[in-house]
Amino acid sequence: MNGLASQQMVTAGWILILFYMAVTLYFVIRGALKIKTLSDYAVGSVTFSPAAVGLALAASMTSAATFIINPGLIAFYGISAVISYALVLPAAALVSLVLLTKGFRRHGTAVKALSMAQWMGTRYQSKGFALFFAFLSLLLITFIVLIMVGLVQVLSKTLNVSQFYILIGICVFIFGYMAFGGANSMVYTNTIQALLMLVVAFILLGSGYEHFSQGVHGFLDKLAAIDPRLAQPTNASSFLFRDFFEIYIAQIIVGIAIVCQPHIITKSLLLKSDRDVNRYLTVGIIVQMIFFFVVFAGLYARLAFPDLTVNGAPLKVDQIMSAYVVKEFPVFIGLLVVMGLISAGISTLEGLIQSLSTTITSDIIKPLFGQFLPTDDQRRAKFEIGINKGVIVLLALVSILLSYRQLTHPKLSVAMFAQNGVYGYFAAAFVPIVLGLFVKKVPKIVPMLAAVAAVLVHFTMYYGKVMVPFTKSSGENPGVAAAVAIMAAVITGALSYLIFREKKA
Repeated sequence: MNGLASQQMVTAGWILILFYMAVTLYFVIRGALKIKTLSDYAVGSVTFSPAAVGLALAASMTSAATFIINPGLIAFYGISAVISYALVLPAAALVSLVLLTKGFRRHGTAVKALSMAQWMGTRYQSKGFALFFAFLSLLLITFIVLIMVGLVQVLSKTLNVSQFYILIGICVFIFGYMAFGGANSMVYTNTIQALLMLVVAFILLGSGYEHFSQGVHGFLDKLAAIDPRLAQPTNASSFLFRDFFEIYIAQIIVGIAIVCQPHIITKSLLLKSDRDVNRYLTVGIIVQMIFFFVVFAGLYARLAFPDLTVNGAPLKVDQIMSAYVVKEFPVFIGLLVVMGLISAGISTLEGLIQSLSTTITSDIIKPLFGQFLPTDDQRRAKFEIGINKGVIVLLALVSILLSYRQLTHPKLSVAMFAQNGVYGYFAAAFVPIVLGLFVKKVPKIVPMLAAVAAVLVHFTMYYGKVMVPFTKSSGENPGVAAAVAIMAAVITGALSYLIFREKKA
């Protein structure tokens, strides 16, 4: 597989990667010089335009999953996966983003929250609940692993280098500069990445135009000739897109809750004025809609590899898009697309490293070991920044170990591993956030019970492969497990609110 790229692409690839690294380091150093406290690292000390933050939002919401991993699932399972990942989930997610952003920003700005855990703790006046969410946020490491695997697949194919060495190089570089840059550099780099991703999105979406020479029906006929299930609205051969519940109901519920991730919903805290919110959302949503539809290119990849093999070797789900890019595009266009795929991963990876390290430092280490920190404000601020850097080093080591495991022994795709962790997190966060935004007086026991119910139901469904009544769906599909968990959390929250509100009265 590593021999797919020509020597010309390998040489040009190295030149472009080194240039990309140099530009990134320029913005990191520029941002790092303005960081004096952990607050500067978390939410920035520079005033950014709402359009720039909107682009950063789109880049963060669109990860390696959208540009690299999910198109592989679409290549395997066809139109049913397109409906699920390109239409249903995005529509629900973008509507939810609009409804939740303004309320979250209003409270987060008022209490100067640096993280989701702090938002929870201040909203419900519970240090214990903040600590619970801080530990729960460790599940987001699974998303870091997904992005790392996606980046490794693309770069190893482009540069003809062993996956292990690429993995180490990515970790050292990205985690290394994120230990210094934080939010200040991240908005700069995310904006550049989003613009590059936008160009690449149009290239990928247009790359299969010749397949439409006989119209949409002709395109579907080509897919059906490979496998009739590829052109059907459901696919019985998949445990992800078998029926209406998996494709629509589960994805609508997941889409509504998916914005309750720290690197997404906390982006609004980078805005310096409430007047900027509408422009920020407009830019973010328009660009995001284009990004979400990139997964459609997975169908072109299936037409390029009808038997899902290259030179007789079977393609894994996570390898398909990188193989497609290297095979289909001339060197210059291919490298531009590679840079866009890398940008899709790095943009979200930066946001995850920044939000997760901030949470571990400010919401786990400080509450548990704060008495050991210096009392002098200036020394304490420097000490906290030092701890944060140490946390990022530990995150890098854990990410290398888990990513290597997923590269060598994935369960279908690294997407399953990541969805299990990430979906578990935002399933727990959804009801507490909604109650916190739209209900004024909430007994703190209510969001706590809802969050615990979500976690228990999600992981029981997933690991128990529990079936959902009246459908073919089971918890083996992380989206189904999360959807059922969110419904359980909503019911638990509603009942406990009625019970404890009456007691309070």
